[in-house]
Amino acid sequence: MSQAIYDIPVTSIEGAPLTLGEYKGKVLLVVNVASKCGLTPQYEGLEKLYEDKRVAGLEILGFPANNFKGQEPGSDDEIKAFCSTTFDVKFPLFSKVSVVGEDQHPLYHTLTTTHPSATGDGPFRDRLKGYGIEPNPAPDVLWNFEKFLIGRDGSIVNRFSPDTEANNPALLAAIDAELAKSV
Repeated sequence: MSQAIYDIPVTSIEGAPLTLGEYKGKVLLVVNVASKCGLTPQYEGLEKLYEDKRVAGLEILGFPANNFKGQEPGSDDEIKAFCSTTFDVKFPLFSKVSVVGEDQHPLYHTLTTTHPSATGDGPFRDRLKGYGIEPNPAPDVLWNFEKFLIGRDGSIVNRFSPDTEANNPALLAAIDAELAKSV
């Protein structure tokens, strides 16, 4: 299984075809992002986390998705410009994908079927219900900014709910544990 994650084709936000194999041997935090979400300020914390841990081998990979209440309506160029000018994002961004539904990207199919439940899922699920939004059932991605942690060997080691901030102690501990491992 671990090799398969590296073979999945993705497209950079600039339109270049590649695979996650480009990041082999790194610890990856894969995040579905959106520009018009209540959680959008998480870009700031994610960028700080990236700056703090990139030298140690962490890559944060942002995958814009418009699956939740149309909160990522822009084109790839608009998304890139927004992330750059609003949050000075330097971590890699990819072309917009679908993270749920019939057109779910193969990366998200692999992530959700391999790791079907998220740490810290309950409270955010309840918050969505409080807003009159029926949450997606597991294993589907719940909302924007859900985070998948992939080890240096390509194994999917954890999944965190959308409201898990980049400075969350459980997330940081999981990242540090993976960074401490050798390939």
